[in-house]
Amino acid sequence: MIDFSKLDKTIHEKGRLSIMTLLASRVESWPFQDLKAELDMSDGNLITHLRTLGTSNYVESLKITGDGRPQTLYSLTAAGRKAFEDYLAILEQILNLGK
Repeated sequence: MIDFSKLDKTIHEKGRLSIMTLLASRVESWPFQDLKAELDMSDGNLITHLRTLGTSNYVESLKITGDGRPQTLYSLTAAGRKAFEDYLAILEQILNLGK
């Protein structure tokens, strides 16, 4: 029997699941503007989800200044990657129920 309570509620929300999926798809960081464009989210919506993920220690940010405007890069922490892998494992168990 699958324990659905193990689905991480922080990740399970659609916007945060989308962010986690993108961040897990690369080894390097994602700039805020690239995340915003890829996810078609407003600044406020994206930053709210990123803060929630950061509070859970799933996402970390790095502010860089270089050529011109400052930029904030986001990436998964080791804990975030593990939580996402655990989340996917539970989804896989759910998908395999009917097999």
